[in-house]
Amino acid sequence: MPGGTIAVMSNEASKTNEPPLIAAYRGRPTPHTPVWFMRQAGRSLPEYRRIREGVPMLESCRRPELVCEITLQPVRRHGVDAAILFSDIVVPLAAAGVGVEIVAGTGPVVAEPIRTEADLARLRGQADLSFISESVRLVTAELGDVPLVGFAGAPFTLASYLIEGGPSRTHAATKALMYGQPETWHALCAWLAELTREFLQTQVSAGAAAVQLFDSWAGTLSAADYRRYVAPHSAYVLAGLADAGVPRIHFGVDTAELLPAMAEAGADVVGVDWRTPLDVAARRIGGALPVQGNLDPCVLFAPWPVIETEVRRVLTEGAAAPGHVFNLGHGVLPETDPSVLTRVVELVHEVSTQ
Repeated sequence: MPGGTIAVMSNEASKTNEPPLIAAYRGRPTPHTPVWFMRQAGRSLPEYRRIREGVPMLESCRRPELVCEITLQPVRRHGVDAAILFSDIVVPLAAAGVGVEIVAGTGPVVAEPIRTEADLARLRGQADLSFISESVRLVTAELGDVPLVGFAGAPFTLASYLIEGGPSRTHAATKALMYGQPETWHALCAWLAELTREFLQTQVSAGAAAVQLFDSWAGTLSAADYRRYVAPHSAYVLAGLADAGVPRIHFGVDTAELLPAMAEAGADVVGVDWRTPLDVAARRIGGALPVQGNLDPCVLFAPWPVIETEVRRVLTEGAAAPGHVFNLGHGVLPETDPSVLTRVVELVHEVSTQ
């Protein structure tokens, strides 16, 4: 059956009224393949652009009522099976006192990059995350049976922003510190791992039903370097959620060669970008874990027959894993037509119940 799902819930799922998303993340039968989109709450929606007008990005992430409304917008419009908390991976950095701003057209920019052991002294231990708790409580109160996915940036990606001072194509300064000052590197990542763990735990305590750890830049590393310099810190973050009772998704971009190590770091679900077919990814992680993904976001600009063919392909490939949550291979692009996203949700639900 396309999508690897069955049309009737198992007795266990029926008794517990488990949302399809959570059932799929746990590798249990679902009535249809659940679907949500990374960056579904954002710039592709006209209602988002209206409500964000004149409000800087980081400020919008600190206003619980605004966070709640933006998080709910794609759920109302598209009928997705999950909400993703409207936030940004640098929010915990700002909450911990790091001088960081999100510059339009550039991304996160750090005022004083971390380059030496002495720079670590500027990093403080406490972060005020009360606005995150309030945001999650507001969202979950409005969502009803729709689960909320919380998220955070992984230590490597956050470290790269802190070291480079902003986005980078080569991550040269990051790797220079990683190779040349390994003690400083691990101290920085340990601080980030503690902050990230706290950020995710705060979301779960307030009501998030699953969490995703984003490692946007890990694909710049070899598998050996990932295991040596990165995996222990991501594993520490994920271990902090082991007893929380929520699925933990681990996602990275351009990470085909890193998938086994990312799964070993403690993930319950592995997110896969569009470069690796889901059936191939399922084999690489041992066939035991559910997968999430992985339509190329640019496919959404193609004619509808092409989109439909690609959606069906992803569903077929996802059937190789014990569970599949349909998603994009990265975030929704700002120029995406929202009506196409809605049609994709409808198609995924229709095809996966046939």
